[in-house]
Amino acid sequence: QVQLVESGGGLVQAGNSLRLSCAASGRTFSSYVMGWFRQAPGKEREFVAAISWSGGSTYYADSVKGRFTISRDNTKNTVYLQMNSLKPEDTAVYYCAAGTHHGYTEYEYDYWGQGTQVTVSS
Repeated sequence: QVQLVESGGGLVQAGNSLRLSCAASGRTFSSYVMGWFRQAPGKEREFVAAISWSGGSTYYADSVKGRFTISRDNTKNTVYLQMNSLKPEDTAVYYCAAGTHHGYTEYEYDYWGQGTQVTVSS
């Protein structure tokens, strides 16, 4: 079992940055692929980024490539999402997820956090 708690969301102006954190409980954190998803009002949850268990491989949605960076610190059981050059269309609830293999859909992840709101004003 893995429990995930996100933090770092908030209200920012377009062009600014935020860093989200996701703290995981459990001694097997380093064996999980970690992902970030987001869900805007009235839209389906969508993949944002993922990172392999070692941190050696990362994956991004085209919409955030070059602006967002996913990283992890297995000594702290934490995964991060650095979000730069934020746009109003990045406004959503951001969710952290853990799974046993990399995937681009929510169905491939087994554990989820409660989400953190990110609002980008124009």
